Amino acid sequence: STYSSKVFRVTFLTLAASLTVPLLGVTVLLDCPIDPQPISLKEPPLLTSVLEPNIKLRKAERLWENQLVGPESIVNIGDVLFTGTADGKIIKIEDGEIHTIARIGHGPCGTREDEPTCGRPLGIRVGPNNTLFVADAYYGLYEVNPGTGETKMLVSSKTTIEGQKLSFVNDLTVTQDGRKIYFTDSSSKWQRRDYLFLIMEGTDDGRLLEYDTITKEVKVLMVGLRFPNGVQLSPAEDFVLVQETTMARIRRYYVSGLMKGGADMFVENMPGLPDNIRLSSSGGYWVAMSAVRPNPGFSLLDFLSEKPWIKRMIFKLLSQEMVTKFVPKYSLVVELSETGSYRRSFHDPNGVTVAYVSEAHEHNGYLYLGSFRSPFICRLNLQHV
Repeated sequence: STYSSKVFRVTFLTLAASLTVPLLGVTVLLDCPIDPQPISLKEPPLLTSVLEPNIKLRKAERLWENQLVGPESIVNIGDVLFTGTADGKIIKIEDGEIHTIARIGHGPCGTREDEPTCGRPLGIRVGPNNTLFVADAYYGLYEVNPGTGETKMLVSSKTTIEGQKLSFVNDLTVTQDGRKIYFTDSSSKWQRRDYLFLIMEGTDDGRLLEYDTITKEVKVLMVGLRFPNGVQLSPAEDFVLVQETTMARIRRYYVSGLMKGGADMFVENMPGLPDNIRLSSSGGYWVAMSAVRPNPGFSLLDFLSEKPWIKRMIFKLLSQEMVTKFVPKYSLVVELSETGSYRRSFHDPNGVTVAYVSEAHEHNGYLYLGSFRSPFICRLNLQHV
């Protein structure tokens, strides 16, 4: 018996070593696509009080299921909805019917490799003349006539601005007179198709920019941002809010008044990774989060934030798509007050109804929920939650 157990242990250890040593050797020799930096995050806020988990997002209804692909951002002109989709289209939804009004890129579309030529419309806004302003991740800023489908380039992604190229144009917000457009460039290194690399590497080359539609001038307002994402002008248009996804926070940049040119923190240490931000009818803001930092619970982002060596190991062995499968499909939408305090929250643990939520757009008593991956738009009746 003793002899047998020794033989078993020796055999087991030999087998383990024969598998582990080559694996470690291969891992060391493999190239890593990212150069991750340690990031210091505070312990996530407790999901209590108004952040208490619930299933309110599961009351949303799915609309136009399997007729849309990844409707990231949503706007309305009257009761007509507009969105941009993952296959490069700008879509109009009128009387329940879906129509393609424009596309900035060209086919083929459908794969990761196609994205740079197909185009990816992300942030979308309505201007004062009922034209659409669109941020395409690969092509730049455009103005689109929703009636004729005519597209007009405002800022090309090929333009070098203060020595740095635009690689990932993300979201935009427009003044009421249409004079100024504030937009984010999430990175000069990573494109939209590599957004997970951008988050995991902790790259801090994102910027907030301003485009003047009269002078055609582009200015850089903020630099050194880690994945700047959604942007929103305040109702008084005295500051712009910028969601810094990797850092789970919202920065504020003052564009007028005594504080003009200054910046501070609006909301820090959020319970999830903020994507887009939009105005709420109460004077506050809707913030969509496609991933949460559960507390109590385990947050993969927080666990990996100060462990770059683990990130290197992961991305030496696994693709972005594979890593994404380990991220829980927990969707969260929060409403902030005008000062940044939490008013209420809507959850969908496990993403049963709403997964990968990217934006919450309020219109006529409903929240229209965009998603960068789901094949539908969700609509939540605010009177029923």
